[in-house]
Amino acid sequence: MKVGLISLGCAKNKIDSEEVLSYFVRNGFVIVNDPNLADVIVINTCGFIQDAKQEALDTIFDTLKYKKITIVIGCLVERYYSDLVKEIPEVDLFVRIKDYPKFGEKLNEVFKKKGYIFEGGLSKSERIISTPSYQAYLQISDGCTNACAFCAIPLIRGSFHSFPFEFVKAEIAKFASQNVKELIIISQDTSAYGKDFKDRKITICDVLKEALKYPEFKFIRLLYLYPDEITDEFIQLYKDNPRLTPYFDVPIQHSSDKILKLMNRKGDSKLLNDLFYKLREVPNSIIRTTLIVGFPNETEEDIQDLSEFISRHKFDHLGVFTYSKEEGTKGYYMDNQVPARIKKARYNKIMKLQAGISFKLNQDRINQVIDVLVTSYNEKQFCYEGICYIYAPDDIDGKLYLYSDEPLEIGQIVKAKIINAGIYDLDAQVIKE
Repeated sequence: MKVGLISLGCAKNKIDSEEVLSYFVRNGFVIVNDPNLADVIVINTCGFIQDAKQEALDTIFDTLKYKKITIVIGCLVERYYSDLVKEIPEVDLFVRIKDYPKFGEKLNEVFKKKGYIFEGGLSKSERIISTPSYQAYLQISDGCTNACAFCAIPLIRGSFHSFPFEFVKAEIAKFASQNVKELIIISQDTSAYGKDFKDRKITICDVLKEALKYPEFKFIRLLYLYPDEITDEFIQLYKDNPRLTPYFDVPIQHSSDKILKLMNRKGDSKLLNDLFYKLREVPNSIIRTTLIVGFPNETEEDIQDLSEFISRHKFDHLGVFTYSKEEGTKGYYMDNQVPARIKKARYNKIMKLQAGISFKLNQDRINQVIDVLVTSYNEKQFCYEGICYIYAPDDIDGKLYLYSDEPLEIGQIVKAKIINAGIYDLDAQVIKE
């Protein structure tokens, strides 16, 4: 039989999807990309905020039109399992995240009559890597115990739990042996790695030191660091090891002490200010953050506080969400919910401020020489695209367009000079070393 998979949401979902594909292949299935050719279509959903939930539902209904065996898994299913089973009976099987360890048992509910018998569950060490050969994601933990008032992740993914360090070391060695050039280390709470181990001797610094043992990795990048868990030891490690990509993805959500407290965020504006000054001491540091505007009880004074904070620290990349009222979270039950039109206006204000900052920072990068890993050829722009230390690989920050007088190979690393800059994108010209 042939199986196709649609993966929605974040990189953590992508890893789950890779485990699912591996499971089907180990059981004799063939992967196809065309839904018309598939006998089975698996949809891995996101259920984090309203837009993601709507995208997942739209995808389910679009997929049902193909009239194939349809299996829906992931965060939306974990969060709304009973409702989905009741409201969309056309789906052959819904599998919650908590049931991934007995994935085969769940599949048997559909496939046993067709002569397929599955055993066991998904395996973190068994994945079909869906990223290009030069790139791999390494997930080091799952779940979250921070209980932020706006966030449903603990309801979906459960409590924070680090994966065993021996597993992490084995994954790093495996990716190095496969000549992966960009290692992207992720989790729900990457900076907290090891805090749930009994002896608490292993930390995220140990993960980075392990990755540094392998010269195959040209980019070693972390995503999603909680600000209150970034230590001086962690920052010093970056100062001492230029091979670590100095890209710091630190979502802060807000800067107002009042709103941070209502959001149940650890730390305060002083902690955030001190942290970003320290991170800027790392040579070539790139700082990305995300914010939420329109949280209950937020005022224009809070937005002014946030604007001043952004102007002070001049983030290289900044994303803004308007607050999404999510069932089961503390914020859902709060008084003084902010009207949608005001949330939108505050969103526009912050994004306009950041656009000016981003443009100035990018203009200052003109004539800088950087290492670029060639990822694709853009036929519309008549140029290549690539990875560098300035951008994360999730296509959120912007793009690097790479021009060359000679043909380049995908996966090749070249030196390039930045020659032009927009608000989000950069143009670079390959130079001869």
